[in-house]
Amino acid sequence: MNEVERAFREAHGRAVATLVRVFGDISLAEDAVQDAFVAALDRWPRDGIPDNPAGWIVTIARNRATDVVRRNERGRELYRQLAAAAASELAAHPGEDLGLRRDDQLRLIFTCCHPAIRVEHQVALTLRLIGGLSPSEVARAFVVSEATMAKRLVRAKYKIKAANIPYRVPSDAELPARLRAVLSVLYLIYNAGADDREARADLRREAIRLTRVLVALMPDEPEALGLLALMLLCESRVPARSGSGIVLLHDQDRSLWDRTLIADGHRLVLACIRRGRMGPFQLQAAIHGVHCAAVTFDVTDWPAIVRLYDRLVAIMPTPVVVLNRAIAVAETEGPATALVLLDGVADDLDGYHLLHASRAAMLERLGRTAEAAEAYARAAELAPTEPELEFLASRRDENITAGRPATRQAIDQTPM
Repeated sequence: MNEVERAFREAHGRAVATLVRVFGDISLAEDAVQDAFVAALDRWPRDGIPDNPAGWIVTIARNRATDVVRRNERGRELYRQLAAAAASELAAHPGEDLGLRRDDQLRLIFTCCHPAIRVEHQVALTLRLIGGLSPSEVARAFVVSEATMAKRLVRAKYKIKAANIPYRVPSDAELPARLRAVLSVLYLIYNAGADDREARADLRREAIRLTRVLVALMPDEPEALGLLALMLLCESRVPARSGSGIVLLHDQDRSLWDRTLIADGHRLVLACIRRGRMGPFQLQAAIHGVHCAAVTFDVTDWPAIVRLYDRLVAIMPTPVVVLNRAIAVAETEGPATALVLLDGVADDLDGYHLLHASRAAMLERLGRTAEAAEAYARAAELAPTEPELEFLASRRDENITAGRPATRQAIDQTPM
């Protein structure tokens, strides 16, 4: 990605959000901003990237959108209304760039993530409108055809229009449930880039950037801060997990961990703790913070991690959270206790490869090699990626031999 494309992508969400507020039409706003990008590709390499790329894009895009409205016979009255509104807006806010406001992006993020829209459409629309990814880039990120992704985007925008979904920040009463949806979409975007850590690094970076935007727009929301901390701490370990194959947390070269990201993550976790309103994303960030603070696997503060999981289970008692707590319990109370906990969610997670991988690891530590081999085989059958399949198949085939050290933990993962 060159400098012009990077600057445009960063300006895209603000520009589209502003034009949606002004014109009330997502498709018109999106098309006008795309026209402005074409103009930027022509002018910016020659004249240089402007000091305020978003303001420049909004100016050009607003002019293009106004021309479209003016040419439309049915839009002439709207054009007169827009002209009057623009004059009033500029008089009221003389220091702003044609109405470019801080809360426009926040409104658009909540519009994209409205509960009336299907989750996969929420993710696609957020990446397209706020993140500035092209339809082909969004399609590649989720391993679907461009035609399929184009249909998703069209359906999502149609749903917004047909259901008259409001372009606004939810009321205080609506905010807790709606904010959770927004944070979950951003987390889904990050995790979509975790399966292929090198090829899909752009997707993770985009999720982190969008979460930073949300934190800047909602600085008093600790769960947004917690999600950013969680992403940064997860991302800090990527260098030790990259390359061919799967590298377990126990085996990672911690000198490769990104200490700058860890410091930033720890700072955000401490800020969350001081606020005293620990939610699910904050607790998950705190758990990762404890892992990242340990200089070796063996000195990890497992009792602290179990206590954090106890709090997480209390407010989010999902089977996957119980699974991850069991892995931590194995380090404090032993694999037998952990296996009982895993068996307690086996029916709920029978189709989840990490449940079977975790059971296999506990069985192996208990010396129950035949059962461990069977559990690894089941995990390999369910593995969603080729590296995970190869790793689990190798554990099935090779790790039960005499003298092979038992697996201490399943694949390094983000708890949910």
